Amino acid sequence: MMKKLAYLQFLVIVLFLLGACNAGKRALIKGFNSFESGDYNVAIDHYQVAVDNGMETALANYKIAEAYRLSNRLQEAMPHYEAAIESGIADTSAVFHYAMSLKQNGKYDQARNELKEYIEYSKDTVLEYTEWARQELDNLDRLENILAKDGYFEIKNEEYLNTEGAEYAPTVHRNMFYFTSSRNSEKIYKATGTGFTNIFRAPIENDVVNVEAAQTLGEDFASEIINEGCITFSPDGRIMVFARGNSGKRKSTRDVNLYVSRLQRGEWTTPEIMTITDPEAWDSTPAFSRDGRTLYFASNRPGGYGGIDLYSASVDNSGRWSNVRNMGEAINTPGHEMFPYVTDDGKLYFSSDGHPSMGALDIFVAIRSDGKITIENLGPPVNSIADDFGMSFTTIKDGYFTSNRAEGKGDDDIYAFVNNDPDLKTVNYFLAGITVTEEEDSGEEKKLEDVKVSLRFPEGSALDTKNSGDEGAFKFAVEGGTNYELVGEKEGYFTTRVPFSTVGRTIPQEELVDMVTDTTFTTKLVLNKIVIDKSIVLENIYYEFDESFITNAAAVELDKLVKILEDNPQINIELSSHTDAQGDNEYNQKLSQRRAESAVKYLVDSGINASRITARGYGEEQLIIKNAMNDDQHEINRRTEFKVTGVNNGRADASE
Repeated sequence: MMKKLAYLQFLVIVLFLLGACNAGKRALIKGFNSFESGDYNVAIDHYQVAVDNGMETALANYKIAEAYRLSNRLQEAMPHYEAAIESGIADTSAVFHYAMSLKQNGKYDQARNELKEYIEYSKDTVLEYTEWARQELDNLDRLENILAKDGYFEIKNEEYLNTEGAEYAPTVHRNMFYFTSSRNSEKIYKATGTGFTNIFRAPIENDVVNVEAAQTLGEDFASEIINEGCITFSPDGRIMVFARGNSGKRKSTRDVNLYVSRLQRGEWTTPEIMTITDPEAWDSTPAFSRDGRTLYFASNRPGGYGGIDLYSASVDNSGRWSNVRNMGEAINTPGHEMFPYVTDDGKLYFSSDGHPSMGALDIFVAIRSDGKITIENLGPPVNSIADDFGMSFTTIKDGYFTSNRAEGKGDDDIYAFVNNDPDLKTVNYFLAGITVTEEEDSGEEKKLEDVKVSLRFPEGSALDTKNSGDEGAFKFAVEGGTNYELVGEKEGYFTTRVPFSTVGRTIPQEELVDMVTDTTFTTKLVLNKIVIDKSIVLENIYYEFDESFITNAAAVELDKLVKILEDNPQINIELSSHTDAQGDNEYNQKLSQRRAESAVKYLVDSGINASRITARGYGEEQLIIKNAMNDDQHEINRRTEFKVTGVNNGRADASE
């Protein structure tokens, strides 16, 4: 009986071991498949089952560590790299990544030892991360200076903005606060085990973000199963660039690409992938230069200096992006550089784990002087052993950044900062101007009194409003590095809208003498009197030979007329088309009528009430140059004009 019982116990143990073996093998296979699909968080669970069942523990722990690293959780990878190394994992890169995980956990001395061991391996063989390891060893030697740095920054976790999920990449654009977040996500991204991210915006009211009113940007910019990332706007507010990718589906891209949308007639166009993006690479964290002519972004495309590098691209006059360039070894390292941001005074802020850092990503500032670029770590408290990234400014001394430090509220958290450097000089910018009109007979300018003048963002509502009074004068406080519009309104005159910009006109810190400097820009706002039946030529409205369809160039000019009609809802107009005297008179008459009707249709399709516009083709009846002899003179005769035919709240003086 005892022998039989012992045999049964032995059989149970054998069956248990066989079952555990099978469970471990199944877990390894599932872990492998999930890892290869980029579902790193799922792979971690499967590989952990393999470890728990004693199946290929060295390999399984290494894969767990790699899954944590590749899903940006290197701190959590540390014990698994250690276990894999102790179990004899053959992949030497485990030693390097173990060293980096030690650094991210603040274990600097241990990290230094592991890096030295990794470099020792490279004496007899070529190792993938040798150059990075040597630089990182040098970076650790500089760490003491970073930790001892005088920090003038004061930071604060914006708890009312943050959730247990991820909030990152904050930026302010035209009194709206934009950020990326996994809040409200019902779908789980299998790479990280967290929700998919979307871009949100919330209004800023009395200098506070109304997070309760936060919304996504709409259906074209939000998806339940695709991550939307960082966003940037051109200074004129007409172009939006953002990062999108990581759907996790086999049939769509698993990497990140840059998308562009344009503001047309008050609406954002459907996003399109940018021509400068590499579909096979990770392209993300875009940022515009202050003049809007350059786009900075991060990419791991081939040919760089390391894992992820910073690149720039430029736009031509037709709006095409090209000329992608790596920003060079002064900025880029064998590590990762990302999250660029350019301030009004031309400083480049970015995040890196390749320059001397406290742990993971730290925030740095690059300053160019006399052709040389210097890189400075901002030090604590902005930087920590965790990831610190995505710095943006609202003024010269304050703004926001992101960190996933342990004392935060959730995953990535948004922090506010203030730079209390006593040597930081400030500039108060003002815009002062006069309102004038032109004499009808002489064309001379004269002061125009009591004009309502509004300062606005382009396509935006009024930020401030003044009356020019008896002196025809106005003055506004403005910000550096910003595009504005001035709008002048007075009964009996065309509402006038003119651009004004402080982009590229910010005074650099090194040129300031006083702690506070007042600088005033000057301008002039010209309002034209509304005169019945006075023809006004629309410049650059050209048609293809023998055609009446609206070209792209003509559409740009007609959009200006749309704006005039929107700004002056009281006027009705006649829109007329004129041909030259070449060809048959009857044919020219019909052609000009078709062209006038085509232009009117464009205005109506743009939202202008058809009852306000009359189309009229004059053919060659009203030649400006009656005996035109060359192409230039014929072109002057070929024109599109408009004239006011009536004013709804009272007729203008036709005798003017």
